[in-house]
Amino acid sequence: MAFDGIVIANLVHDLNQKIVSGRISKIAQPEKDELLFTIKGNRETLRLLISANASLPLIYFTENNKPSPLTAPNFCMLLRKHIANGRIISVTQPEMERIIRIEVEHLDEMGDLRRKYLVIELMGKHSNIIFCDENDMILDSIKHISAQVSSVREVLPGRTWFIPHSGEKKNPLTIGEDEFKELIKATPHPLSKALYMDLTGLSPVVAAEICHLASLDGDISAKEFTDAELTHLYHALGWVMDDVRTGEFKPNIVYKGEKPVEFASIPLTMMDGGDYRKVDYTSISELLERYYAEKSTVSRIHQKSTDLRKIISNALERSYRKLDLQQKQLKDTEKREKFRIYGELLNTYGYGLSGGEKSLKCLNYYDNEEITIPLDPTMTAQENAKKYFEKYNKQKRTFEAVTEQLAQTKAEVDHLESISTSMDIARLEEDLVQIKEELMEYGYIKRHYNGGKKPKITSKPYHYLSSDGFHMYVGKNNYQNEELTFKVANGNDWWFHAKGVPGSHVIVKTEGKELPDRVYEEAGALAAFYSKGRSNPKVEIDYLQRKLLKKVPGAAPGFVVYHENYSLMASPNADFQEVK
Repeated sequence: MAFDGIVIANLVHDLNQKIVSGRISKIAQPEKDELLFTIKGNRETLRLLISANASLPLIYFTENNKPSPLTAPNFCMLLRKHIANGRIISVTQPEMERIIRIEVEHLDEMGDLRRKYLVIELMGKHSNIIFCDENDMILDSIKHISAQVSSVREVLPGRTWFIPHSGEKKNPLTIGEDEFKELIKATPHPLSKALYMDLTGLSPVVAAEICHLASLDGDISAKEFTDAELTHLYHALGWVMDDVRTGEFKPNIVYKGEKPVEFASIPLTMMDGGDYRKVDYTSISELLERYYAEKSTVSRIHQKSTDLRKIISNALERSYRKLDLQQKQLKDTEKREKFRIYGELLNTYGYGLSGGEKSLKCLNYYDNEEITIPLDPTMTAQENAKKYFEKYNKQKRTFEAVTEQLAQTKAEVDHLESISTSMDIARLEEDLVQIKEELMEYGYIKRHYNGGKKPKITSKPYHYLSSDGFHMYVGKNNYQNEELTFKVANGNDWWFHAKGVPGSHVIVKTEGKELPDRVYEEAGALAAFYSKGRSNPKVEIDYLQRKLLKKVPGAAPGFVVYHENYSLMASPNADFQEVK
């Protein structure tokens, strides 16, 4: 997932089509490292968001407006002074670098026509937005970089702007075949790494795709390839660069399940099929807005859920320790029956002892084998028997108490693991409300008095449509599992759940019809995906009709028992039509 030179080229292509000849009607700076331009032209009004955020640098068209501070920052005021109502002349990308130069024509205070440049550098932590005059002198920048911060280049008013030194990297648009071969052969890196280390604007994923197009293994050292193979690689690079030259971009996001794993402006054929699916977009701006919105949502959910995850993790750790201790205590009681037998045999055969013996050999009438019973020589046979019966009774009481405690601890662990799985399933902030409520109900979080008001629950189960039109519902947490199974589902509806691991209840509404085999497979895939086993290639799924399920008395919500079921093996998948 790289904001590389090809994505920049795609953006420059779109910007040239949409904003060249347009006028800048509004300039806002909603964040300290972010600008929002409103541009009018070609009978439409566009909003262009530009961010120099170190962790999320980007530029794209958006329909969303952002509130601005009451007092505009100095950089914003300077831009308004110089280029407000200015006309955009051109948008360029220097030599496949991650840089966009926007040329703006405007009238100065004397009414003379002047030109200024807005330089957007999208380079990770070095990202910046720099405002220059026609001689590339820096008028100001959204981030000031002094010599103390960077020994390579100062970005301060009065300094000359220049492209940061990119080592010996060559422009993939202009490099010749012979120069390309020499460059690649001279590197000690694997072939894929050699491409993005030696050529400007290529990300690791695009370099890997070019190797794939050439049918070459990108993990092998570049020095191992023949001239003919490097010629083929050069041609594969040329195919990609031809698309860049002609503007034949194909923006797409690659998903694994529901998680976006890569995006690019060229087709990623190396990820065709398997667990991957692609979503194509008509514009790179639409892709970036969608991708970063999803990434922002995931990031926000992770931040919001950090405290809850810590509470669950700590509670689970305590329960695991308690479970381990109780299992050891239970193991220590395994000799209790032996002590009872010793006592009974001493009462039977002890009359023959004269006193002072250290052991007694006798026939064990439970298995008709000879047994040796250790004795305390200072005690009589009856006293030794009494000692063994006391040990037996003590361990029996321990066994009964620990067995009950162990069942409670296992139920607690199962409950906490189910809540932990619910956290992994949550997509939105509203999905966390019920999870927090459950943690409060069971005492893991202290409930604060809020006037008796209950939190507003807006989270709903996932709702999918099978290929044959049957409605499939997936609970996001234990409360929703309970409601789906015992309130939404009828007796003849089908229930699916991953076998032996925490996961969601999946309900398929039959509406009195017979389910095709494909529906069982699709519901099983959902049950596998929304379970703790979702990272496995296959998950065993139990399924049965709802009428064969019973609630566990006194158990946490969503826990059920059943004695008759069918089983199937399913690959985790949630790539079905979702009903909003």
